[in-house]
Amino acid sequence: MSTPQQLPASERRIDLDWVRILAFGLLIFYHVGMLYVSWGFHIKSVHRLTWLEPLMLVLNPWRLSLLFLVSGVATRFMLRKYDLAAFVRSRSARLLIPLVFGMLVIVPPQSYLQIVEALGYPQGFTDFYIKHYLAFGSQFCPNPCIVLPTWNHLWFVVYLWVYTTALVGVLWLWPVLADRLGLRLGALLTGPGVLILPCLLFAAWRLFLFPAFPSTHALFGDWYNHADFATAFLVGFLLAREDGIWRDIERQRWTALAAAAMLFVMFILVRAGLFAPSPALRWFASLVYGCYQWLAMAAVLGFARRHFTADGPVRRYLTDAIFPYYIVHQTAIIVIAHALRGSDLSAASEASIVIGGTALSCVVTYEVVRRIAWLRPLFGLRLEPRRSAGMAQQQPA
Repeated sequence: MSTPQQLPASERRIDLDWVRILAFGLLIFYHVGMLYVSWGFHIKSVHRLTWLEPLMLVLNPWRLSLLFLVSGVATRFMLRKYDLAAFVRSRSARLLIPLVFGMLVIVPPQSYLQIVEALGYPQGFTDFYIKHYLAFGSQFCPNPCIVLPTWNHLWFVVYLWVYTTALVGVLWLWPVLADRLGLRLGALLTGPGVLILPCLLFAAWRLFLFPAFPSTHALFGDWYNHADFATAFLVGFLLAREDGIWRDIERQRWTALAAAAMLFVMFILVRAGLFAPSPALRWFASLVYGCYQWLAMAAVLGFARRHFTADGPVRRYLTDAIFPYYIVHQTAIIVIAHALRGSDLSAASEASIVIGGTALSCVVTYEVVRRIAWLRPLFGLRLEPRRSAGMAQQQPA
């Protein structure tokens, strides 16, 4: 088994660390926004802010795909520190232990409060947990009919582990595949191709898979999401060491941003129902969605490579903290929002308290967890000697 080594500073993608930090940070605001829009969520505020929906739609098509792309890049670099068996063991410990812990401890309050608000469940949390959460089947059908236990927002961890282990299986059979495909893909995407070709692939998934397989995050049968997220993961993995492609993305960042803005306007117009439904409109809408999705990611990556290169203690701290933040943030949002129900606060005051309380919950959780050795693996942190337990880590999730 190879011994893990710290990546030299020259090989570390500081810009992608910042992208990952900011993407997970936006996730907190996005999930707070879900309390106020018309889309389904575990619980809802009494306030409805329809003006918030277009702002959230700016992020919705690409925010999760971007995280999978960055995870693909990180996977490529981490494979330089481990042999395949050691890598699978390391990633399984970093992902599956927090997943199981999260499903048993962190997520249950979300499901409980969902049932309390949807059905007026009269019993306490302990009764719900024993009789329903651990039932391993559908509960409270027909509405909301949730399968318990559940991973809720931790589905990202499941999907990332599945893609990672599948990729390792392929590399075990064909060790040189990544380098060969990376070179070919890099040559194919040189110049304007890096903006055009991937968006056509994302558009194809939207056109052919999304109508038959809408998003569920249930792992099995979620074929549109798998095509979408696995594509982003593989693009990141294969292009991680193709420096020419990253330079092209940086050079074309303004083009990507302008094109993404134009496509987003088209996306909003189509979504608003200003055009009569037709097969041609469906094709057009899928093309617009897929291309906006990729061009927005390319713009973020290009601007990050140009501007987000500063390293320091803040980046090192947040690189370590962001995964525990992710694990606890949605439960914090739902618990705080439920506690404020009936308080007659304005939407602005309520949202400010939810955001502030969630941020504080994330910070306090991380500050406690990183100092207690046995808690660290439960939140995706490496188990370390006590003398270095407080130090920020460099390995992204």
